[in-house]
Amino acid sequence: MAGAGLSARLERRFGRGPTIEATFELDLAAGHTLGLLGPSGAGKTTILRCLAGLERPDRGSIVADGQVWFDAERGVNLPPQRRRIGYLPQGYALFPHLSVADNVGFGIDGLAGRPKHARIAELIELVGLDGFERRRPRELSGGQQQRVALARALARRPQLLLLDEPLSALDTVAREELRGDLRRLLVRLRLPAIVVSHDRTEVLVLADRVALVDAGRLIQEGPTGDVFARPASTAAARIVGADTVAVGSVVESDAGLATIEVSGHRLTAPSALPVGTRVVVTVRPEDVVLMAPGGSSAGLSTRNRIEGVVAGVEPLGPIVRVRLDCGFELRALITRPAFDELAAQPGDRLLALVKATSLHLIPAGEG
Repeated sequence: MAGAGLSARLERRFGRGPTIEATFELDLAAGHTLGLLGPSGAGKTTILRCLAGLERPDRGSIVADGQVWFDAERGVNLPPQRRRIGYLPQGYALFPHLSVADNVGFGIDGLAGRPKHARIAELIELVGLDGFERRRPRELSGGQQQRVALARALARRPQLLLLDEPLSALDTVAREELRGDLRRLLVRLRLPAIVVSHDRTEVLVLADRVALVDAGRLIQEGPTGDVFARPASTAAARIVGADTVAVGSVVESDAGLATIEVSGHRLTAPSALPVGTRVVVTVRPEDVVLMAPGGSSAGLSTRNRIEGVVAGVEPLGPIVRVRLDCGFELRALITRPAFDELAAQPGDRLLALVKATSLHLIPAGEG
């Protein structure tokens, strides 16, 4: 690719296990963050470790800013210390017997004395740990340990930062705080990064672009908002959180709007697909509004109104997931006060309201 870029084409085989395949590019000059999103075991960490030089791919190449990091055909495989990367592994891998300052300083090459101390102080201030220089990892919270590991990863002034599930070890409160801080830091430094995660919210907050990984393969890549709004396959839809997946057929198509027959319901969605096309209809649960069947929907422009029977209720803290049997399973995420107001129980009938623009159609032959 033109300019300062990372170009990767990887294949990693594991005997009887899945073969990991990944091809993607990242504009290093733009300082973008790429999220690798997928379920556990999909191959995300293997991709990251191949980029870091911690695992050797069986085939392919990795080129960063014109420098060949790996080329299977030419026998090139630079060790991690020659790849100008900052690597933050799961669990942080801090040295328990070293202080915060010494852990950070361990990642600094080519400096000694006052310049090294100045760089350590700069990094500690950058991650908000002033006053913690002499503490050991066991004296820090999980969030503080993450900040130390991040400072150490930044110590070598890397051209690329690799983060493997950076917030997974934290509790909910610390995760929410660190997520915002990490995004602000990446933007401030204009440091390109690749973040591995199975958490959709984490990727939505941190990543400018996202690559979806499923069973060892990259199945879709693009701007984060676009990929979440328009998954290209049913596998992609499930990864980005479109919990409702139903099969139907286009029965009308006019002026950019399609009418789809799904299990006896007629739904409207923006699409130019021709009549007769078999489609997979996906809906994100947060885009579904629930109300009692006799309730007033006056003033609402929602075109899709689907009646169903409550098949299950799952409390998720301040949110409740409701499953409706509409001839297909429709899932909704609503606040607990809204659910309490409905006073719905399994077996009750509810009306689901879904905007046409919240439906996404995938031709049934694609995934």
